[in-house]
Amino acid sequence: MNDTDLISAFDGWMDDALAHLTDSSSQVFTAIQGGLEGFYGAILWLLDLTPFYVVALAIGLLGWRLVGWRFGGLAAVALAACQLMNLWPETIGTLALVIAATLLALAAAIPAGILSGYVPALDRLAAPVLDLVQTLPPYIYLLPGIALLGYGPATALVSTLVVAIPPAFRLSSLGMRMAPIEYIELGMATGMTRWQMFAKIRLPFALPSIMAGINQSLMMAFGMVVIAGIVGSGGLGQTIYDAIRKLDIAKSIDAAIAIVILTMILDRLSQSADRSGPGRRKA
Repeated sequence: MNDTDLISAFDGWMDDALAHLTDSSSQVFTAIQGGLEGFYGAILWLLDLTPFYVVALAIGLLGWRLVGWRFGGLAAVALAACQLMNLWPETIGTLALVIAATLLALAAAIPAGILSGYVPALDRLAAPVLDLVQTLPPYIYLLPGIALLGYGPATALVSTLVVAIPPAFRLSSLGMRMAPIEYIELGMATGMTRWQMFAKIRLPFALPSIMAGINQSLMMAFGMVVIAGIVGSGGLGQTIYDAIRKLDIAKSIDAAIAIVILTMILDRLSQSADRSGPGRRKA
């Protein structure tokens, strides 16, 4: 059997395995699809409850509190510009998709990363898997999602979730190893329990690294959301995809500007979320 036959046999086996999985577990994947779309729909419903100017004002005030008054004002004006471009529903849809995917990614990545920070063997085991996930082209994660979950927000959520996990996992694990050894020894000498060591020593030192992981997960999620427009995810990603198919260059540029606005706002807010007090950097 030559190399071509081996590749053909492997491809056939993969196709058969995927078809069998789809047929035998269709109810499971239907339930997963319903749960993911319900979670996304709930966040979208909450964001849709208030008019655009209330959302813009709220984010502007949050930006003023966390970053500075200039950034807060610019953020509110920039979000108002999304409404002026008639892209507010798409902007909210993208924001809901990013929030949903990032929350799911962080719920898995941060506890697992903290655990791997305590268990070096787990960190060594996870490293090649994370390298593989971050090396493969993002498009590749859409294919099994389409086969198992169909077109729509569920596939977009899963693919975005996959690419958002590695940075939060790596930086949470790194943060757990950043506590100075003298503080660890001091905690042991004073008779601290494992929980006290975690809450009072390891976690405070790890928090900047964990926050950096959250920021990077958000950025990866935004990048994937645009790509996921191909599978009918809704939001600005699908707007860009539809505009490209119709050669509507102006619409695609408007949607790209709205994505840049959202990305910059969430990037600065997440970077500044752990800063407080009069010493924080002003925009």
